[in-house]
Amino acid sequence: MLTERQLFLLQLLVNDYIVSAEPVGSRSIAKRDDVHFSPATIRNELADLEEMGFLEKTHLSSGRVPSEKGYRFYVDHLLSPVRLSESEMGNIRQTYRKQFSEKEDLIRITAKLLSEFTSYTSIMLGPELLEMKLKHIQLVKLTENQGVLIFVTDTGHVENRVVAFPDEFAAEDIEKIVNILNDKLINVPLYDLQNRLQDEVKAALRENVRNYKQVMTLLTSGFKKNESDRVFYSGKSNMLTQPEFQDVNKIISFFNVLEGKDLVRELLNIPPSGVHIRIGKEIKLSGFEDCSIITTNYSLGEGHVGTVAVIGPKRMAYPRVVTLIDVLSRSLSQSLTDKEHDPH
Repeated sequence: MLTERQLFLLQLLVNDYIVSAEPVGSRSIAKRDDVHFSPATIRNELADLEEMGFLEKTHLSSGRVPSEKGYRFYVDHLLSPVRLSESEMGNIRQTYRKQFSEKEDLIRITAKLLSEFTSYTSIMLGPELLEMKLKHIQLVKLTENQGVLIFVTDTGHVENRVVAFPDEFAAEDIEKIVNILNDKLINVPLYDLQNRLQDEVKAALRENVRNYKQVMTLLTSGFKKNESDRVFYSGKSNMLTQPEFQDVNKIISFFNVLEGKDLVRELLNIPPSGVHIRIGKEIKLSGFEDCSIITTNYSLGEGHVGTVAVIGPKRMAYPRVVTLIDVLSRSLSQSLTDKEHDPH
């Protein structure tokens, strides 16, 4: 159990480190107007917090920075959402009063606002990723070297993808492929099709279909657009401005995860309500150890939901981001619900 003084100093140190990105020493804390403890007392308390695992030193002679345990305690017990400025709230209200012809435009503008207001990376997952499952798939030959993949979901949604056919593609090959796809992929969520294609369909094609490598190329290109159409990014390059990400190898690892399938799968596995924060190793994605992700859901009404996420360094401005993601997800939900019931 932390004392009131330890709680105060931990909150103060985390807040200072979020702003400065520099280790915080006892002397700098003692100079603050709102601190009335002696430097010796502060040093002792920080040493105790370090011994308990809430703080750590980057170098022997440096000040201290929050550990993952410290960040976790901070967001669970010490975080107080902040108020947005009147100009920011006015900008948000004005944005959602505008008329948008498509729901996707509202989702994209929300991602843009989040990345601009936070200076981090934002991701919006369309509700189809959470809800739609494959009911049936068909492959139809149109010309000698062209065909179309037809996806039918359990919600009745139908999508067509034009694909290039390999040479010498016989009718019996098409039938085998369609049977394999329907056998392996029925009731699979759309977001998981690419993974299942590589994990299960590929082996079956290798055993039963001629030119299976060309067939895999055809299917991979046809399946790819299914997911990317429902993932909206903004501010991908914002992490380049963060001091923690000046190392080239860190940047490469970050972008590899950001543009991969595992991140989408991770974002889909959040609880159905509330704002959720995952820090460092809690994210369980190699390359995101120095990141935090804040997520929540937005609503389109009638039980349809999508996901909002902000990705930043562990030294994220948690109070501000929590406020922004809550305000913007609610504003988006209200606008989408109003659009759903608008007869025009």
